[in-house]
Amino acid sequence: MTTFNFNSRFKELTGHAPFEWQRRLFEKHFMQGNLPSALDLPTGLGKTSVMTIWYLARRAGAPVPRPDSRSAASFDLARQAGAPVPRRLVYVVDRRAVVDQATAVAESIKQRSDDSALRISTLRGRYADNRQWLEDPAAPAIIVGTVDMIGSRLLFEGYGVSRGMGPYHAGLLGADTLLVLDESHLVPPFERLLERIARDRDKDNALGPQQAKDRDLIPRFRLLPLSATGRDRGGDVFRLTEQDRKDPVVKARLDAKKRLVFKPLDDKRLEDRLAEAAWALSDEGKMPVRILIYCNSRDVAEKTKEAIEKRMKSAQIPPENVQLFVGARRVKEREDAKKKLEGLGFFSGNHAPDKAAFVIATSAGEVGVDLDADHMVMDLVPFERMVQRLGRVNRLGGERREAHIVVIEEPDKALPDDLKERAKKAALLLRGFLPLLRRFLTPAAFQASPGAFIQLTEALKKQWCEQHIRDASSPDPLYPALTRPLVDAWSMTSLKEHTGRPEVQPWLRGWIDGDPPQTMLVWRKFLPVRVRGGAASEREVADFFAVAPPHLTEIVEVSTDRVHKWLLERAKKLAEEVGKAGAKAASDGAEDADTVDRSPLDIQTVVAIKRGRSGKDTELFTLDDLIKAANSKNDKETHKRSIGNRTLILDARMGGLSSDGLFDPQKEEDASTPDNDDAWETVIGFRVRSITPDAENPDADWHKPYLFDLRRDGEGQPLRQLRVEKYKGALATEEERSLSPKQAQKLAEHQEWAARKAEKLVGLLELPGNIGKAIVLAARLHDEGKKAANWQRAFSAGADGIYAKTTGPFMRGVLTGYRHEFGSLAYVQENDAFKALPDDLKDLVLHLVAAHHGRARPVIETAGCADGPPSQLTARARDVALRFARLQKRFGPWGLAWLEAILRAADAQASSDLDEGRRPDG
Repeated sequence: MTTFNFNSRFKELTGHAPFEWQRRLFEKHFMQGNLPSALDLPTGLGKTSVMTIWYLARRAGAPVPRPDSRSAASFDLARQAGAPVPRRLVYVVDRRAVVDQATAVAESIKQRSDDSALRISTLRGRYADNRQWLEDPAAPAIIVGTVDMIGSRLLFEGYGVSRGMGPYHAGLLGADTLLVLDESHLVPPFERLLERIARDRDKDNALGPQQAKDRDLIPRFRLLPLSATGRDRGGDVFRLTEQDRKDPVVKARLDAKKRLVFKPLDDKRLEDRLAEAAWALSDEGKMPVRILIYCNSRDVAEKTKEAIEKRMKSAQIPPENVQLFVGARRVKEREDAKKKLEGLGFFSGNHAPDKAAFVIATSAGEVGVDLDADHMVMDLVPFERMVQRLGRVNRLGGERREAHIVVIEEPDKALPDDLKERAKKAALLLRGFLPLLRRFLTPAAFQASPGAFIQLTEALKKQWCEQHIRDASSPDPLYPALTRPLVDAWSMTSLKEHTGRPEVQPWLRGWIDGDPPQTMLVWRKFLPVRVRGGAASEREVADFFAVAPPHLTEIVEVSTDRVHKWLLERAKKLAEEVGKAGAKAASDGAEDADTVDRSPLDIQTVVAIKRGRSGKDTELFTLDDLIKAANSKNDKETHKRSIGNRTLILDARMGGLSSDGLFDPQKEEDASTPDNDDAWETVIGFRVRSITPDAENPDADWHKPYLFDLRRDGEGQPLRQLRVEKYKGALATEEERSLSPKQAQKLAEHQEWAARKAEKLVGLLELPGNIGKAIVLAARLHDEGKKAANWQRAFSAGADGIYAKTTGPFMRGVLTGYRHEFGSLAYVQENDAFKALPDDLKDLVLHLVAAHHGRARPVIETAGCADGPPSQLTARARDVALRFARLQKRFGPWGLAWLEAILRAADAQASSDLDEGRRPDG
């Protein structure tokens, strides 16, 4: 066996030799499976290399993966990994930045290693929700996401995920996963939640399996928090040693010259003072320097940008040399902004611009992005955020000229309103940062290098037990405890309503005083709204968005207050315009045409559709509804509450979206939308087309899962339809997976393919023989219920046999609510191999079959099933619920969901092979 050379392999994947701390973390911790309780390192030393270290630990001792054989590479990595670390690494960064540095690092690992088995997915950014991590529970995967996206999925709620897919996501996040929480100090409630899940798994009757033998069966969930604040914490915290600091590159970064000065606000507005200080640092635009300006408020950031732009005109600096870096921007436009920042040299190691360049950033630019500037100007924020900001200037240190940092010191009366509300605490914390520096550093101007902060925090720990750091930092919010009954309630995902299932947000972020609710905005050209033909039903709206759901790349998150005010004002203005134009002119001949592709704007046109976190709580708003809400104080408040922490899907004609993807109440032009944009269609995985009923789909890469009647004749026959088309590479809903864009497949063959996939996964995951046998048998019998005549008719199956996959069309009404998983149970119980199993394995097989589309947790529908009288079907459904309770108690919430995910992945892999024309053996 060849010796694994960490130094050379690390350099292959990163382009540079490892630091001493990286080698030590690999050898002493990852290779031993003995992970530290936390990783506490100064900003700028490459904490994202944890991904590279994890990957190399997984690869140590394994043959180099063969790119020509995905399954073979997956086998090598799964079975012959050299270190006892989880297969999946989840990297959580709590900011929605222009560029996701963590995803870039993950992609680099995949490209440089030429490892086709490695899955890269992100729940934000360019690679949003490609779901590669769901394809193979045995393959290594890196998943990048935010606290809300990862946390909600871990707790079975899954923002933006259907209830059926919720357990799939939770199972693969809650088992065989290393969760790396970057800048963990920003979200202490989430860190405590993760610690509880990781720590209490091994306790009897806690969050894990009930018995030790089953705890050994379910792979562990592990946590590694990352921070740069030097805060005190228990356990085996990994920090720099004296030997680590001797590395020349590390030393250069720790000693990077950062001259910090404080200047008073005087009687000026904050935005003017920030712009004035930044302009002075550029020598009034004469020096080609990169200047970063931080503002706590987005409003101040926008006004600061305007003040800088006025100065730039006189200096003949091009307008693109000032960029606004804030959150709440669509991913597509964030990618465009990334290119602009790269051109201006604001990423570590990038060249300086030809002329002075400015980036004005809010908290979105504080973490999760590798910004680097020559100089910086900022307002005051708590200690932990100051540390993050200071890490974004002169990051590489060395022989570069000294960076100048100007902090505008505001008096009490100038503090933002949200801080005044917490005056006794928050204002004190903001200003508490100043005496810390003045106490330990030179009084006139302070060196704010990472090394200086290490000395500062170490001195404070020795003398005052870190009390001053706590006084200068944001207080940890209160948060609720995580209990087993709560997790059990969240895991009952097939219950539409559950009085014991609260919103998960307090467990992710705590009860934050004054934290305003947010509304997620999505703009679409095509909505399920009839043209002069009556309202769409709740079922039609749900079915439309089941196949054309809001995608992470198109969402803009905005405070509910701002959205509410704009929405009501905009509705009034649009109604006035419609009234002036007249109904006839507004309709533009739509009454008699069958070519119109959406309802013309009038007072009764639906212009917004509200949806809850997982697609529930749907409500349609016409212009008239919004106007009525605006004219009544009570209705206005009710409406505002109703859209808080919800998604609003807006008619593009409402406007409100700037060309750079930001919410802009002043914009009245139609918003650009992804549902009919060639550049976005393959990213979001669907497109919408306005067609006549006899229109063909000429593109073989797209199949047709849903039709919505836009306009009907007097007899109810469609004249015009919206056709939602799904891209071949997009993971489909359960109904869509029964539709193959290329060829049909008979039931016996599909189930045999699924059994082969399950057998391979069971081997790769090294599951015990009895559990593995149960999973394979469940795969072999999971779709038996498709033998039902109504299922075959609904999916337009051929008359020459029983089919599991067809080319459609799918006629939902023919199913009459039938669930083939429920129908499969009667067939399974008559199977000879099933009858030979012990009772506990029979329970597992029946549950996996019933739950392989996310039902049976704990209820499943009995409608449309004709293989027994109603009393017998009711008893069978009751047994489904009791079986879920027994297995949940045995394996734990995440353990049971993980076992379900194995079968669901095998089923999906078999379907994918058919769609791609592959055999199940690769």
